[in-house]
Amino acid sequence: MVQCQICGYAMRIALFQPDIPQNTGTLLRLAACLGIQAHIIEPAGFPPTDRALRRAGMDYLDHVEIVRHASWRAFEAWRAAEQTRLILFTTGASMSYLDYVFRPTDILFFGRESSGVPQAVHAAADARLVIPMRRGFRSLNVAVAAGMAIGEAMRQVRVIETR
Repeated sequence: MVQCQICGYAMRIALFQPDIPQNTGTLLRLAACLGIQAHIIEPAGFPPTDRALRRAGMDYLDHVEIVRHASWRAFEAWRAAEQTRLILFTTGASMSYLDYVFRPTDILFFGRESSGVPQAVHAAADARLVIPMRRGFRSLNVAVAAGMAIGEAMRQVRVIETR
């Protein structure tokens, strides 16, 4: 896991009930390459042994720390104990992720590809951010959005790999 060179904390990503195994595999591969812990809030729309998930994640899945939470409630209990901020990326936000100040302990949170997240998740988020796009387009692929968000957050907090 990579850590902030100043405070030693690690950033995390979380996926809310993902339903496309290829996107989840791609996100887990990204997490492995960047040394970021990945959280999956169940239920997912596919089994963890899904071939498409394994194909997209390739052999990188053996190098990512995956934490599974049985439900949103279980994730929230864990987050409360960790005392971390939940940063929700959503097309329904008005603040750009480029204008936000990230912290090394933030959890970058991404919704279900087909339906985003329920209102309770929106309400629990410490911040709701959008990736600005041209008018007339609904959304980016969740793996692309996560890559952009993680890149900006890591740039801001100067996260480097510990070797």
